[in-house]
Amino acid sequence: MNILIDFDGTCVTHNFPEIGEDIGAAQVLRDLVKNGHNLILFTMRSEDCYLNDALAWFKNNGIDLYAVNINPEQSKFTSSPKAYGDLIIDDIALGIPKWSCHFYRPCVDWKLVSEMLYSQKLLTFEQINKYDFSMRNYL
Repeated sequence: MNILIDFDGTCVTHNFPEIGEDIGAAQVLRDLVKNGHNLILFTMRSEDCYLNDALAWFKNNGIDLYAVNINPEQSKFTSSPKAYGDLIIDDIALGIPKWSCHFYRPCVDWKLVSEMLYSQKLLTFEQINKYDFSMRNYL
């Protein structure tokens, strides 16, 4: 499955142009890749330095990206510039659970998202039960 993943407010707290705080995304994203899913970074970070900072976050967290802002397979069936994916995880997407922290905008609630991904059989029971979301207690 091709999964489009936003960055600011989704993988980390909102702190653009800096990289925000960890909100539990890395552990879930690593398992999605381990389970054979393709992660496509789908972000508004466009200038080289800002985009490179986000790419470095993925690399530093051991998360392999399939692509950035485009699905390499879609040229076979469309010329649309919009990246194609089977699923999108984005803090502004309707239905994505959020939690409020001390930052000015709510962020993705990865505890609830991991449970949603489990219900769709994208993660295993063992995987979701090993996750640590304790960082939520101090953000």
